Amino acid sequence: MLTRIHTDADLDLALTALGQVDPRFLALMATAGRPPLRRRPDGFVGLAATVVAQQLSTASAEAIWKRLVAAFDPLAPEAIMRARRERLRRIGLSLPKIRTLKEIARAIVHGKLAPAKLVASSAEEAHAALTAIHGIGPWTADIYLLSCLGHMDAWPSADLALQEAARLAFNLRARPTAREMIALAEPWRPWRSVAARVLWTYYRAIKGRDGAPLSPTAPPLNARSKRSRPPKRSGNGR
Repeated sequence: MLTRIHTDADLDLALTALGQVDPRFLALMATAGRPPLRRRPDGFVGLAATVVAQQLSTASAEAIWKRLVAAFDPLAPEAIMRARRERLRRIGLSLPKIRTLKEIARAIVHGKLAPAKLVASSAEEAHAALTAIHGIGPWTADIYLLSCLGHMDAWPSADLALQEAARLAFNLRARPTAREMIALAEPWRPWRSVAARVLWTYYRAIKGRDGAPLSPTAPPLNARSKRSRPPKRSGNGR
Protein backbone atom coordinates (compact mmCIF):
# COMPACT_ATOMS: atom_id res chain seq x y z
CA MET A 1 0.00 0.00 0.00
CA LEU A 2 1.18 3.51 -0.78
CA THR A 3 2.54 5.16 2.38
CA ARG A 4 4.71 7.99 1.02
CA ILE A 5 4.15 10.62 -1.63
CA HIS A 6 7.38 11.24 -3.52
CA THR A 7 6.20 11.73 -7.10
CA ASP A 8 3.30 13.18 -9.03
CA ALA A 9 2.20 9.63 -9.83
CA ASP A 10 2.03 8.89 -6.09
CA LEU A 11 -0.02 12.02 -5.56
CA ASP A 12 -2.44 11.11 -8.35
CA LEU A 13 -3.04 7.67 -6.84
CA ALA A 14 -3.65 9.20 -3.42
CA LEU A 15 -6.00 11.86 -4.84
CA THR A 16 -8.07 9.18 -6.52
CA ALA A 17 -8.30 7.23 -3.26
CA LEU A 18 -9.26 10.34 -1.28
CA GLY A 19 -11.97 11.20 -3.79
CA GLN A 20 -13.45 7.74 -3.33
CA VAL A 21 -13.45 8.15 0.45
CA ASP A 22 -14.98 11.64 0.33
CA PRO A 23 -16.31 12.89 -3.04
CA ARG A 24 -16.40 16.46 -1.75
CA PHE A 25 -12.68 16.64 -2.52
CA LEU A 26 -13.44 16.01 -6.19
CA ALA A 27 -15.68 19.08 -6.17
CA LEU A 28 -12.96 21.12 -4.47
CA MET A 29 -10.44 20.10 -7.13
CA ALA A 30 -12.95 20.92 -9.86
CA THR A 31 -13.02 24.46 -8.46
CA ALA A 32 -9.38 24.97 -7.50
CA GLY A 33 -7.47 22.47 -9.63
CA ARG A 34 -5.17 19.60 -8.76
CA PRO A 35 -2.81 20.39 -5.89
CA PRO A 36 0.90 20.59 -6.72
CA LEU A 37 3.34 18.08 -5.27
CA ARG A 38 5.35 20.82 -3.47
CA ARG A 39 8.16 18.80 -1.93
CA ARG A 40 11.06 20.38 -0.08
CA PRO A 41 14.43 18.95 0.98
CA ASP A 42 14.60 16.90 4.14
CA GLY A 43 17.31 17.23 6.77
CA PHE A 44 18.41 20.51 8.30
CA VAL A 45 17.45 22.57 5.24
CA GLY A 46 13.86 21.37 5.37
CA LEU A 47 13.58 21.88 9.11
CA ALA A 48 15.08 25.36 8.86
CA ALA A 49 12.67 26.28 6.06
CA THR A 50 9.72 25.13 8.14
CA VAL A 51 10.84 27.15 11.15
CA VAL A 52 11.41 30.28 9.05
CA ALA A 53 7.96 29.97 7.50
CA GLN A 54 6.07 29.64 10.78
CA GLN A 55 3.70 32.52 11.60
CA LEU A 56 4.95 34.73 8.78
CA SER A 57 3.37 36.16 5.68
CA THR A 58 4.38 34.77 2.31
CA ALA A 59 6.50 37.78 1.39
CA SER A 60 8.25 38.01 4.76
CA ALA A 61 9.14 34.33 4.89
CA GLU A 62 10.43 34.38 1.32
CA ALA A 63 12.61 37.42 1.96
CA ILE A 64 14.09 36.03 5.18
CA TRP A 65 14.70 32.62 3.65
CA LYS A 66 16.46 34.17 0.67
CA ARG A 67 18.75 36.17 2.96
CA LEU A 68 19.44 33.14 5.16
CA VAL A 69 20.53 30.80 2.35
CA ALA A 70 22.59 33.61 0.80
CA ALA A 71 24.38 34.26 4.10
CA PHE A 72 25.12 30.59 4.83
CA ASP A 73 26.24 28.62 1.80
CA PRO A 74 25.79 25.76 2.42
CA LEU A 75 23.04 26.09 5.04
CA ALA A 76 24.58 23.56 7.42
CA PRO A 77 23.79 22.98 11.11
CA GLU A 78 27.40 23.62 12.13
CA ALA A 79 27.27 27.10 10.60
CA ILE A 80 24.01 28.01 12.34
CA MET A 81 25.24 26.63 15.65
CA ARG A 82 28.29 28.93 15.48
CA ALA A 83 26.50 31.98 14.07
CA ARG A 84 26.14 35.04 16.28
CA ARG A 85 22.60 35.90 17.25
CA GLU A 86 23.13 39.47 16.05
CA ARG A 87 23.93 38.25 12.55
CA LEU A 88 20.80 36.10 12.46
CA ARG A 89 18.71 38.99 13.76
CA ARG A 90 19.97 41.19 10.91
CA ILE A 91 18.74 38.55 8.46
CA GLY A 92 15.26 39.06 9.93
CA LEU A 93 14.88 36.07 12.25
CA SER A 94 13.11 36.60 15.55
CA LEU A 95 14.77 35.52 18.79
CA PRO A 96 12.42 32.50 19.21
CA LYS A 97 13.25 31.32 15.67
CA ILE A 98 16.96 31.81 16.30
CA ARG A 99 16.74 29.73 19.47
CA THR A 100 14.85 27.00 17.63
CA LEU A 101 17.28 26.89 14.70
CA LYS A 102 20.22 26.70 17.08
CA GLU A 103 18.56 23.93 19.11
CA ILE A 104 17.95 21.93 15.94
CA ALA A 105 21.51 22.53 14.76
CA ARG A 106 22.96 21.42 18.11
CA ALA A 107 20.72 18.35 18.19
CA ILE A 108 21.94 17.27 14.75
CA VAL A 109 25.61 18.05 15.38
CA HIS A 110 25.61 16.24 18.74
CA GLY A 111 23.64 13.25 17.47
CA LYS A 112 20.43 13.84 19.41
CA LEU A 113 18.49 14.15 16.15
CA ALA A 114 19.42 12.08 13.09
CA PRO A 115 17.50 13.31 10.02
CA ALA A 116 18.61 10.27 7.99
CA LYS A 117 16.92 7.96 10.50
CA LEU A 118 13.68 9.92 10.28
CA VAL A 119 13.38 8.98 6.61
CA ALA A 120 12.89 5.32 7.51
CA SER A 121 10.85 5.96 10.67
CA SER A 122 7.11 5.68 11.02
CA ALA A 123 5.18 8.93 11.18
CA GLU A 124 4.64 8.47 14.91
CA GLU A 125 8.33 7.79 15.60
CA ALA A 126 9.49 10.71 13.48
CA HIS A 127 6.96 13.04 15.08
CA ALA A 128 8.10 12.04 18.58
CA ALA A 129 11.79 12.49 17.69
CA LEU A 130 11.17 15.94 16.26
CA THR A 131 8.98 17.28 19.05
CA ALA A 132 11.56 16.11 21.60
CA ILE A 133 13.74 19.01 20.37
CA HIS A 134 13.05 22.27 22.18
CA GLY A 135 11.29 24.68 19.83
CA ILE A 136 9.84 22.06 17.48
CA GLY A 137 6.11 21.89 18.08
CA PRO A 138 3.47 19.64 16.53
CA TRP A 139 2.90 21.99 13.59
CA THR A 140 6.57 22.03 12.60
CA ALA A 141 6.78 18.26 12.94
CA ASP A 142 3.62 17.69 10.91
CA ILE A 143 4.72 20.00 8.09
CA TYR A 144 8.13 18.32 7.99
CA LEU A 145 6.50 14.88 7.79
CA LEU A 146 4.20 16.03 4.99
CA SER A 147 6.46 18.22 2.88
CA CYS A 148 9.95 16.84 3.51
CA LEU A 149 9.42 13.14 4.22
CA GLY A 150 6.31 12.64 2.09
CA HIS A 151 4.24 10.89 4.76
CA MET A 152 0.79 10.33 3.36
CA ASP A 153 -1.20 10.65 6.58
CA ALA A 154 0.40 13.71 8.24
CA TRP A 155 -2.23 16.21 9.31
CA PRO A 156 -1.15 19.67 10.58
CA SER A 157 -4.38 20.33 12.45
CA ALA A 158 -3.07 23.54 14.05
CA ASP A 159 -2.38 25.20 10.68
CA LEU A 160 -4.51 28.34 10.49
CA ALA A 161 -4.76 28.42 6.70
CA LEU A 162 -5.83 24.77 6.70
CA GLN A 163 -8.46 25.49 9.34
CA GLU A 164 -9.81 28.41 7.33
CA ALA A 165 -9.79 26.32 4.16
CA ALA A 166 -11.88 23.66 5.92
CA ARG A 167 -14.35 26.31 7.08
CA LEU A 168 -14.76 27.62 3.55
CA ALA A 169 -14.77 24.25 1.82
CA PHE A 170 -17.33 22.60 4.09
CA ASN A 171 -19.46 25.66 4.96
CA LEU A 172 -18.65 25.47 8.65
CA ARG A 173 -20.10 28.12 10.93
CA ALA A 174 -16.70 28.97 12.45
CA ARG A 175 -13.08 28.15 11.82
CA PRO A 176 -12.46 24.76 13.46
CA THR A 177 -9.97 24.40 16.29
CA ALA A 178 -7.01 22.04 16.09
CA ARG A 179 -8.97 19.46 18.09
CA GLU A 180 -11.99 19.82 15.81
CA MET A 181 -9.71 19.47 12.77
CA ILE A 182 -8.48 16.12 14.07
CA ALA A 183 -12.05 14.86 14.39
CA LEU A 184 -13.00 16.31 11.00
CA ALA A 185 -10.18 14.49 9.23
CA GLU A 186 -10.60 11.13 10.92
CA PRO A 187 -12.65 9.66 8.02
CA TRP A 188 -9.88 10.65 5.58
CA ARG A 189 -7.22 8.36 7.06
CA PRO A 190 -4.77 7.32 5.65
CA TRP A 191 -4.94 10.13 3.09
CA ARG A 192 -4.94 13.16 5.38
CA SER A 193 -1.81 14.79 3.93
CA VAL A 194 -3.49 14.63 0.53
CA ALA A 195 -6.60 16.24 2.00
CA ALA A 196 -4.37 19.02 3.36
CA ARG A 197 -2.87 19.61 -0.08
CA VAL A 198 -6.33 19.88 -1.66
CA LEU A 199 -7.55 22.25 1.04
CA TRP A 200 -4.48 24.50 0.78
CA THR A 201 -4.99 24.69 -2.98
CA TYR A 202 -8.65 25.53 -2.46
CA TYR A 203 -7.67 28.23 0.05
CA ARG A 204 -5.30 29.78 -2.50
CA ALA A 205 -8.00 29.77 -5.18
CA ILE A 206 -10.66 31.32 -2.96
CA LYS A 207 -8.54 33.75 -1.00
CA GLY A 208 -6.13 34.67 -3.76
CA ARG A 209 -3.07 34.00 -1.59
CA ASP A 210 -1.00 30.98 -0.82
CA GLY A 211 -1.87 28.73 2.09
CA ALA A 212 0.61 25.90 1.66
CA PRO A 213 3.91 25.53 3.48
CA LEU A 214 7.15 27.13 2.36
CA SER A 215 8.70 25.18 -0.49
CA PRO A 216 12.29 26.31 -1.00
CA THR A 217 14.50 24.93 -3.71
CA ALA A 218 17.67 25.23 -1.64
CA PRO A 219 20.44 22.80 -2.59
CA PRO A 220 21.41 19.84 -0.43
CA LEU A 221 23.89 20.49 2.36
CA ASN A 222 26.88 19.26 0.35
CA ALA A 223 26.11 21.35 -2.74
CA ARG A 224 28.46 24.17 -1.80
CA SER A 225 29.04 25.33 -5.34
CA LYS A 226 25.38 26.02 -6.09
CA ARG A 227 23.54 29.01 -4.75
CA SER A 228 20.09 28.54 -3.28
CA ARG A 229 17.08 29.95 -4.98
CA PRO A 230 14.27 31.72 -3.09
CA PRO A 231 11.27 29.71 -2.00
CA LYS A 232 7.75 29.57 -3.02
CA ARG A 233 5.73 30.15 0.03
CA SER A 234 3.23 29.29 2.51
CA GLY A 235 0.25 30.61 4.30
CA ASN A 236 -0.07 31.36 7.90
CA GLY A 237 0.88 29.34 10.89
CA ARG A 238 4.39 28.97 9.52
